[in-house]
Amino acid sequence: MLLTKKNFIAFYTILYKEITRFTRIWIQTLLPPVITTVLYFIIFGNLIGRHVPMMEGYSYINFIVPGLVMMAIVNNAYTNVVFSFFSAKFQKSIEELLVSPVPNIFILLGYIAGGVARGFIIGVIVLIISLFFTRIEIQHPLLMLAIALITCILFSLGGFINAMYSRKFDDVNIIPVFILTPLTYLGGVFYSISLLPPLWQKLTLLNPLLYIINAYRYSFLGVSDINIYYAMGTIVVLTVILFWYALRMLNKGFGLRS
Repeated sequence: MLLTKKNFIAFYTILYKEITRFTRIWIQTLLPPVITTVLYFIIFGNLIGRHVPMMEGYSYINFIVPGLVMMAIVNNAYTNVVFSFFSAKFQKSIEELLVSPVPNIFILLGYIAGGVARGFIIGVIVLIISLFFTRIEIQHPLLMLAIALITCILFSLGGFINAMYSRKFDDVNIIPVFILTPLTYLGGVFYSISLLPPLWQKLTLLNPLLYIINAYRYSFLGVSDINIYYAMGTIVVLTVILFWYALRMLNKGFGLRS
């Protein structure tokens, strides 16, 4: 059986190592997103938000809160796994795991859990910070937690796959800088896609982060540019596909064996 005490200990050890790693250097891992979020709230929420009309029936700052929380969750879940796993590859310490009797699925789950932990911690911190700028009412708290969890898993998997493909440290930054960040800003964090011309609305539907951000906004405000069931289905399907692909790459030792 896969679910044995030894495998659980291996999973817990990887998770403990991941949490210890990013909490030990909290000035580099936890503080920067806090400072960035405060700036977003000050500039977009207070300064610019005062001159922006109500959006979807809510004040502008309330409208952007879910997107800012999700943006922090996405970036930190992804970053935690991609840097941690690539560092293990670079330092050759991953070889110790590969030759151990631990099933690959528990290695993968351990790294995912580390990304989920960091994503959740940052998400809670950003949500608490938002309370200093506006009053938040969460209409669907269980849905909010479910979407945050699935999103953390999804982007932890994305970070894991990025680390598997990366051959040098420069490769680690390509996806976050040139793909993830633009998709996040174009995913409806700061605006409703109803404001876009018809052509751009259709093109925006190709952005997977649009579904995540709108589903998360629905859990807060009860409004979304995308059908909530379609958005949730898209997130779940993407997560399943990436999990299968990441596990397949790990089983084959892609980028790990010379």
